[in-house]
Amino acid sequence: MIPSQLSFSKRIRLENYQDYVNRIPKNGTNIIAYQTDEHIVLYQAYKNSIARYAVENQKLGGTSFSYDRMSWLKPNYLWMMYRSGWATKENQERILAIRILKSDWELILEKAVLSNFNKNLYDNHEGWKTELNQSEVRIQWDPDHDPYGNKLDRRAIQIGIKGETLKLFGQGMIKSIEDITPFVRKQKLYVDLDDLENLELPREEIYKVNNENINIGIE
Repeated sequence: MIPSQLSFSKRIRLENYQDYVNRIPKNGTNIIAYQTDEHIVLYQAYKNSIARYAVENQKLGGTSFSYDRMSWLKPNYLWMMYRSGWATKENQERILAIRILKSDWELILEKAVLSNFNKNLYDNHEGWKTELNQSEVRIQWDPDHDPYGNKLDRRAIQIGIKGETLKLFGQGMIKSIEDITPFVRKQKLYVDLDDLENLELPREEIYKVNNENINIGIE
């Protein structure tokens, strides 16, 4: 599905940053993401050549993209802004919003192993290490950040995928890919001007996992 000609900001629900702060939990480990009834939006940052191919072909690929390495998915918009420096870091100048079915999202999560040992989820360190080495999906819970890059108490999730899982995601699961860099650059101006009253972002919600086999440390 190719995105409509309407701009990103006109096709999704936005909210003021302060409303977001007041509504989203200030701590805990939750998946925070923009959602519809059927879809979830994930973000990735790429250099121009990869982003151009992705938007034109509505899949990941091209001569600049490698399916032989791990690729990281970020459902949290502000976490993507932190990691990419609001689309200013080298090879992260273009921000893509990738829409997939929630059912496919949970297929990915079901394969996931935490990148750090958690005694509440794994019987022993050796067993966890074996699972991690064999898995095509790994999860990191890192401190979330505010628009200025300051650490917050809550955790943000990022999901690394490789191998056949990455191929399935990049060539089969994607319903739409949109370059939202113009929207990001406009919002960055408000951050640079210390004008968070006018800063807008996608209206994200806590994602409720439906698959009981998914055990990734959500609290």
